[in-house]
Amino acid sequence: MTDLLAEARKLDARDPLAAHRDAFVDAPGVSAYLDGNSLGRPLRELPDRLAAFIREDWGTRLIRSWDEEWMDLPTRLGDRIGALCLGAAAGQTVVADSTTVLLYKLMRAAVDARPNRSDIVIEEGNFPTDRFVAEGVAAERGMTLRWVAADPVAGVQVADIEAVVNENTALVVLSHVDYRSGALADMAAITDAVHASGALMLWDLCHSVGVIPTELDACGADLAVGCTYKYLNGGPGSPAFAYVNARHHGVLRQPVQGWMGAGDVFAMSSAYAPADGIRHFISGTPPVLGMLAMQGMLDLIEQATIDAVREKSKTLTDLVVQAYDEELAPLGVRLLSPRDAAARGGHVTIGHPDFAEVTKTLWADGVIPDFRFPDGIRLGLSPLSTSHQEALSGVLAVRDALG
Repeated sequence: MTDLLAEARKLDARDPLAAHRDAFVDAPGVSAYLDGNSLGRPLRELPDRLAAFIREDWGTRLIRSWDEEWMDLPTRLGDRIGALCLGAAAGQTVVADSTTVLLYKLMRAAVDARPNRSDIVIEEGNFPTDRFVAEGVAAERGMTLRWVAADPVAGVQVADIEAVVNENTALVVLSHVDYRSGALADMAAITDAVHASGALMLWDLCHSVGVIPTELDACGADLAVGCTYKYLNGGPGSPAFAYVNARHHGVLRQPVQGWMGAGDVFAMSSAYAPADGIRHFISGTPPVLGMLAMQGMLDLIEQATIDAVREKSKTLTDLVVQAYDEELAPLGVRLLSPRDAAARGGHVTIGHPDFAEVTKTLWADGVIPDFRFPDGIRLGLSPLSTSHQEALSGVLAVRDALG
């Protein structure tokens, strides 16, 4: 058998991103944090950033900060996420509401732009929020949901989409990375298949932004939404972002017409007149405090580059799969993620009937993975904050807990 610890040490020794691990807060009593795909660690610099904001931006400048910085923060920060992580040119990405609210806005805008089409297509195993919002939009607009049945490990394939889209399809909603298996969808090919039917394509990027280089513009994607508290380390409840391709500006009309999306915010007009460009998709007052933490993580990604983050993600997940084969497969544990690193995102999922209880044991011992009903453990590996030895120790802790 392979000396897994020696392999992990070798990978850490030649890891070009290793120095970045010191940028993150260590949690007392936690030996392995394997849930970065649910909630990223905070950065050590965050207390100083928050203190400076309270002391200066808010405390000294007071309401003047709206004119000096805060009013443009949603689009400025959106542009930065777009440039560093999404392959999106400026003026197409905005940081605004929660993932759920932004999904609603973009779904409603998309189906309203295809008034003669009756169907919304979504994978039957997609994250609950995506499915629930799609159900609500379909009910509001008298539309029909068409469900895509995909392999639970391999995820949605181009053929799955081609089999269901047609001249009735208004919108297709899919996750770029499956929240369960980590399967990585072929964004370019699927988007092309959707466009061939005349429908619009909306991508959920919650499990890919900050860990996988995404090329929204190059793929011709219409719409995308993603959260910022996973691999962007924005903290619990940090606001999500929306991407709307520039070709749809002035065409799509978002349904939540708030004052911050108006062309003249302070005109206090009697009727709503939308702002030009991506700012139209803002509704209410931007959550300025909630935008602070992610800015430090974007600095790190800029230093490291998203391509280097992706390469480390592959070595981390490859090591976990190798350790699974040698240590967990003999114990009856199932691999619920693709074996090929090119076909998966930043987490590996494994399954066993005892994992609900095993997770409780692991958490009590300071090893923090993520349990997903009915019997899956997700090992979420955030490349800038996770070492190969830490990832391996998580797998070995699962083995010992099963023993």
